[in-house]
Amino acid sequence: MRRARPVSALRKLLRLLLLLAVLAAVAAGAWLWADYQRFADQPLDLGDRERVLEVKLGSSFNQIVNRLRQQRLSRAPRLYWRALAHQMGVLDGLRAGEYAIAQGMTARVLLERMARGLVIQHRFTIVEGWRFAELRAALARDPVLEHRIDTLSDAEIMERLGHIELNPEGRFLPETYAFVRGQDDLAILGRSFLAMQKLLAAEWSGRALPSPLRSPEQMLVLASIVEKETGRPADREHIAGVFLRRLKIGMRLQTDPSVIYGLGSAFNGNLTRLHLGADTPYNTYTRVGLPPTPIALPGRAALHAVAHPAAGDALYFVARGDGSSEFSATLEAHNAAVRKYQLR
Repeated sequence: MRRARPVSALRKLLRLLLLLAVLAAVAAGAWLWADYQRFADQPLDLGDRERVLEVKLGSSFNQIVNRLRQQRLSRAPRLYWRALAHQMGVLDGLRAGEYAIAQGMTARVLLERMARGLVIQHRFTIVEGWRFAELRAALARDPVLEHRIDTLSDAEIMERLGHIELNPEGRFLPETYAFVRGQDDLAILGRSFLAMQKLLAAEWSGRALPSPLRSPEQMLVLASIVEKETGRPADREHIAGVFLRRLKIGMRLQTDPSVIYGLGSAFNGNLTRLHLGADTPYNTYTRVGLPPTPIALPGRAALHAVAHPAAGDALYFVARGDGSSEFSATLEAHNAAVRKYQLR
């Protein structure tokens, strides 16, 4: 019996050590859990400015975390990020793109946004009245879009869009288009082309009748002229009415923007009588009817004005010099308006 005492003391010591080890493990686990919870719900360290995280297509989860660490957005162990993503059920569901990281955003919120694909939306605006060359130049200047059309001809662009038979002038609806990093200029053109086709079809089917226009194509051409001739929005339907009445009676449109378009690079900014007499397919002083293609990008309002022109008997208009126009029904009244507003 006396020999058993050292064994009993040893057991007690081992039990104590085991208990201490368990307590230490529990304490460490509790600390790790508290630290993990702080990581999950504590704002990321952004410093004094917001950040942008770019996740490239095909990035692995570890690569995403490495990117966060490289940008010093998080010092947390990769294990924490993986555990949180697993807990949220998004470990394999993070999407590529650009993500804005705002002040106060937590790791949990960031992973949720990445799982939902709430990426930064960039914007590109197509302006009413642009020529296709101006649209191409604006696309080429955009610093976010991928550039695929820079080396393509106009015809090749239309071929990529599936409409090689069409001239690109006037075919793209002026709007502001949202896109995400990684999308390209051809995608913007495709969307704006389809938007114009849809709007043109709607305006054509809802147009006021009777009309001298024989096709949606003619509506698009005339709308491009109205777009370039309009100085004040309130005059748009009246200008459309003038041109439609001229078409109806076979009178020449005599619109300067069309002449200028036909001159191309030969136009130096000063339209002269010599220019007005230089015959081109776009010279509406020398030719009856519409030019062969649009001369610019018409907006929604210009298309609607051609579909629903203002009633009246005016066949002429002249700019007053303040953006508005003076409308006349007779040549005599028009000449008087020209003397009043342009020869003074």
